[in-house]
Amino acid sequence: MLQEESDLSLVIAQIVQKLKGSNLYAQLERQAWACLQRPEIRLESLKEDIKEFFKISGWEKKLQNAVYSELNVYPLPSHPSAPPEHLKEPLVYMRKAQGSWEKRILKSLNSMCTELSIPLARKRPVGEQKELLNKWNEMGTDEPDLSLFRPVYAPKDFLEVLINLRNPNYENGDSLSFRTHLGLIQVPLKVKDIPELKECFVELGLTTGQLGIDDSTQVPPELFENEHVRIGQKVLVQQDSAAAQQYIRQGSPTALRAELWALILNISSQPEDVKLTASNDDYYFVFEDYLYQVLLCFSRDTSVLGHFAYNSASPPKSYIRGKLGLEEYAVFYPPNGVIPFHGFSMYVAPLCFLYHEPYKLYQIFREMYVRFFFRLHSISSHPSGIVSLCLLFETLLQTYLPQLFYHLREIGAQPLRISFKWMVRAFSGYLATDQLLLLWDRILGYNSLEILAVLAAAVFAFRAVNLMEVTSLAAAEAVLADLSTLKVMPLLQIFLFATVT
Repeated sequence: MLQEESDLSLVIAQIVQKLKGSNLYAQLERQAWACLQRPEIRLESLKEDIKEFFKISGWEKKLQNAVYSELNVYPLPSHPSAPPEHLKEPLVYMRKAQGSWEKRILKSLNSMCTELSIPLARKRPVGEQKELLNKWNEMGTDEPDLSLFRPVYAPKDFLEVLINLRNPNYENGDSLSFRTHLGLIQVPLKVKDIPELKECFVELGLTTGQLGIDDSTQVPPELFENEHVRIGQKVLVQQDSAAAQQYIRQGSPTALRAELWALILNISSQPEDVKLTASNDDYYFVFEDYLYQVLLCFSRDTSVLGHFAYNSASPPKSYIRGKLGLEEYAVFYPPNGVIPFHGFSMYVAPLCFLYHEPYKLYQIFREMYVRFFFRLHSISSHPSGIVSLCLLFETLLQTYLPQLFYHLREIGAQPLRISFKWMVRAFSGYLATDQLLLLWDRILGYNSLEILAVLAAAVFAFRAVNLMEVTSLAAAEAVLADLSTLKVMPLLQIFLFATVT
């Protein structure tokens, strides 16, 4: 009991400290001072009157949403005397592996810069600055020649690092359950089994109405959808982030999705003071200008650095020439601390269907990244981290579809080599856009990326008959090459609640 109270006190202190530096805190202060001029505010009941004013005026709800947002993002507090790196990642071998991976990425980046005689960072000349401003809205049509540049790394490079990840404590006395895992990921992390996943994703059950499913044994789809829209509109009127998150677990109506996601992510409707107005994917080609703008601004947004407090990764550090090793002359590069990989733009592309004001598009993407997407390309033991997702995927297949798993393994077609690229991009570019947005509804609704691993396993289960006939990795990849016709919600429901027992 005392420990729980201590943990709660730590959470409160962390959230208060975080909110004190926010725009909301300044707005609340201004509102509090302004309300002192109101006749109904009395000195003898000052505290209660101000609280009542905040409640009536809607500011209390904004504060509640901000607190709820912080609770969703920030990790649970560790022991007060625990070093900061434990907040980033509690397992030493994971931190070392992430550090080694970062050095490899930087070496690749610096090598490319040396080969092409291009400085890693330089200030744009005035002429270039003016040209960039003039062409801000045509960046997609007037792109520079990037043919000489190669991606710093691709998902398959990252997968090889994860395959070689080991916990040194398990080298010699590993447990039976760990030894019997025959997948590529060989680290002893706890992942959920089907009963635990059913409990976690209970709203996806066969008897619960879902958007994205054409038929239901309980309620006709059109009746459910009409009622679901009505409830969604009510949630938006109330402006309650927690209610929106619960609501979206059953899917979001297309017309309400943009507002619901913004509410869950606690994104205000006010533009930021920032100038904002996957070209290889036909779905998103028309948004190429937006992609350039958003990613250019993202790479220079130093507020993104804040997420490294709970990210196992660390931002790359550079030093002013001649000042190597002197911390006061250290700078982060890129300024946001994030080195993108091949396909990084696919985290942004689907959002272009929802947000047509560039400032809103940018805010939503940034919040999605610092809540979720960063976990897909950093090495950690977090349940939503890519290592755990890979292990969950392999465990689900080996445990519940053993015949398929062993067949693919025997022919040299380890399932993870096929599914990894889906998960690392959160299925963006692989599913049809409407299906992808239904999937991302559930990521937001459950505040978890675990559903990516479940869907990956469900895809293999759906194509199991065809996969049992293949005799090579290339043939297995061909069977799973096109996911654009798949319906996400029926796949998830059947895999979790019908097929697997």
